[in-house]
Amino acid sequence: MASIIAASTFSPHLFRHRRRFSPPQASRTDDHHPFARRNLLLSTATMSTFLLPISPASATTPETVGSPTPSTASPKITDRIFMDFSVCPSYFRSDRSIGFELSSCSDSEPLGRIVFGLYGKLVPITVANFKTMCKSGTYRGTLIHKLLEGQYFAAGRQGRKDKGEVRIPLDLVSKNSETVNPKSFQLTHMKPGTLSLSLSENDDYDEVRLDPEYRNVQFLVTTGPGPCPSLDNRNIVFGTVLEGLDILTAIAAIPTYKPSDEIRQFNDLAGFFGDERAQNARGLWNRPLKTVYISDCGELMVIKPTFTPNLP
Repeated sequence: MASIIAASTFSPHLFRHRRRFSPPQASRTDDHHPFARRNLLLSTATMSTFLLPISPASATTPETVGSPTPSTASPKITDRIFMDFSVCPSYFRSDRSIGFELSSCSDSEPLGRIVFGLYGKLVPITVANFKTMCKSGTYRGTLIHKLLEGQYFAAGRQGRKDKGEVRIPLDLVSKNSETVNPKSFQLTHMKPGTLSLSLSENDDYDEVRLDPEYRNVQFLVTTGPGPCPSLDNRNIVFGTVLEGLDILTAIAAIPTYKPSDEIRQFNDLAGFFGDERAQNARGLWNRPLKTVYISDCGELMVIKPTFTPNLP
């Protein structure tokens, strides 16, 4: 009888209240909710990102760090050129004979030899012209006419032989189309001993450069101790020093002529009014106070056609 009374007094409202908070219905309501499905997809994508396997090609190993890229790798050396440098103390003497050439200096003091390795496959025309100038002896007796401290020295300016300048053989030196080829400027002046064709730093006389048969044979060599980024993308690197870095250091230590600020201002003013003497005067700036010149040059035969230099 008591059970019958309990069953008759059971409230349907209490049954509905229990069914509203039952766990199955709550989970089923969350599954059909749009925000719940979006959170589930996002969490699945995030976990899959963290759990993706790393492929061997994308993994960074200690061997791949610091490996040279194609733009910074050293090109192959195809030729060797030597240059002997000397000092002529009697060059500045007032009693020297007219037409005196440095190649015939009687009291020359040798400094030493520098051996250059050339990149013949990278810039073949530039290398071929440089080899011709050395093998024909045209660079012999050429003055180092510019020396910038901590940057480079330049040689090969065209002009009169008695002034330590060069007269190029037009029938042997070809016109260089690589000066307008962007691929010729991919190497940079990152270390001492970089050999490049002087374009932006070229200081040949205007009447020489305006000649339709003009060939640029002026070159520069970086002296260090650091890189010369101001020369990059403006001059063609076609070689490097293989031997004689100590000779390069000795040349770089020679003092140079530096004009005062007043002289520079007067020179700028004279150049503004078209005075031709202004350019001639600028040719003496940064010139070594010792007469350093190329006493001999030529080609060294290479046993192997191509090899990579081993530099410290």
